[in-house]
Amino acid sequence: MPGRWYLAEPVTPDGQEVDDIWEFIQGKPVEVRERLRIPLSRPGNPLDFDFAGAGQTPIVNARVAAVFRELAPQNIQLFPVEVEGQSDPYFLLNVARELNCIDDAACREARRWVPEDNRPDRLGEYHVVSGLRIDRSKVGDARVFRLWGYHPPIIVTGEIKDALESTGVTGARFVEV
Repeated sequence: MPGRWYLAEPVTPDGQEVDDIWEFIQGKPVEVRERLRIPLSRPGNPLDFDFAGAGQTPIVNARVAAVFRELAPQNIQLFPVEVEGQSDPYFLLNVARELNCIDDAACREARRWVPEDNRPDRLGEYHVVSGLRIDRSKVGDARVFRLWGYHPPIIVTGEIKDALESTGVTGARFVEV
């Protein structure tokens, strides 16, 4: 989107870096003890749904938060945040559910870390995924979740996608998996 803003990493109220910028994409519940601030790395037009900094922390406005709060309260956490230059409410969206449901065979490519990669901390997780496909039989009642071993995408049901699109959400992109 031309002229859009870019969000920097979340910081504490006194401007200190958050201890673990990756904790908000792990698909697990987190504890946030203080209201975080989201500085801008580049000013511009605000988005309804965006990702902050290298850690890709999901930041959403009140309309988007309301959709998740209504349709998937058991799968998410919402933490109020202060976004630089904004008086409207914004929230850090933590998707607090993780499922092991990538369909390796149906993906265009799915490669996992192996011992020869010399990354014992990542062994068995996904190194490369393209043409992502999931095994829907493993999703159960989850309405929004992260993928075990491959955390970048946020997976939502068609109902949540439709609800977000009906709000006119900016910043979100949907791809069927």
